[in-house]
Amino acid sequence: MTTEVAPRFEVSRIGDAPILVPSMDERMGANLAGPSLIRAPEWLPDRLGEYYLYFAHHNGTYIRLAVADAIEGPWRIHTPGALQHTESHFPDELDPQDPAKVRPGYVVSTPHIASPDVHVDEERREIRMYFHGINRDRTQVTRAATSKDGVHFTAYEPVLGRSYFRGFEYGGWYYGQAMPGIFYRSRDPLGPFEEGPTLFSSNMRHSALLLEGDTLTVFYTNVGEEPPEKILATTIDLRPDWMEWQTGPVSTVLEPERDYEGADLPLVTSIRGEISDRARQLRDPAIYAEDGRLFLLYAVAGESGIALAELKRADQDVAPNSPGAGAEGSRAT
Repeated sequence: MTTEVAPRFEVSRIGDAPILVPSMDERMGANLAGPSLIRAPEWLPDRLGEYYLYFAHHNGTYIRLAVADAIEGPWRIHTPGALQHTESHFPDELDPQDPAKVRPGYVVSTPHIASPDVHVDEERREIRMYFHGINRDRTQVTRAATSKDGVHFTAYEPVLGRSYFRGFEYGGWYYGQAMPGIFYRSRDPLGPFEEGPTLFSSNMRHSALLLEGDTLTVFYTNVGEEPPEKILATTIDLRPDWMEWQTGPVSTVLEPERDYEGADLPLVTSIRGEISDRARQLRDPAIYAEDGRLFLLYAVAGESGIALAELKRADQDVAPNSPGAGAEGSRAT
């Protein structure tokens, strides 16, 4: 069973610049990636603001944290951050990298944690974070951590799945999607998780998930395809058995059109891994829904900052097999 039409959105960028840039804090460095936004629950002790925005450096030693009293900002950096690599159960040293496996332009990974995916658990009154790190053999996997205050986290040693884990709850199961589109599920949000279907190509990078009834909308980017790297979306009907899930037609949600997004730079095919220079790429989508409004956070100009936009559903009147279906773009301002 597949969804009949590609998801289409009207996109309104919020502000004329990213909401987070490297110059906001000396400690966090020049690489900003992997955002995840929550509204801080009232039961959090010593709340730092109304909203907590977790993010990372692609090869960073801690999960970053920004706070604000409004989604639009202004945002301020909590310099100590949240979870630290020393608390993550990941090693401080890695096996040597085989030079033959290093592609031109690839930034060799160092010990790090990144890609936070953060959830508010009202029943347990705790904040749950999925995050990935790198093993000694250079494989990258996901672990979980929990916190009672949203700042200090306790990480758990069991490995839940592959990296870039994004979670949602449906039908009594806790699901996770990891790169490249591998689905997992468990009866407990902390695992253990069983592996299920892989629904995306090996080119998939980060993703973000929006659950609406029985429909899961997946926002994502693909690496190494026709430039520029851009944010795409598709849907999955969750009603069949999970081993029978299928993705529907694909639409383009947003591509770099502003200079701060990298539109002033040449088209270059993207590669995996950290990017240290500005590039004409959008990466790392994250979705946040509140009071009927839908927000998209995303990394701009490669991994040079994090920007914010609001999404609104556009009319979905294109049949799946008609011209343009599966490549229908969204309107952006």
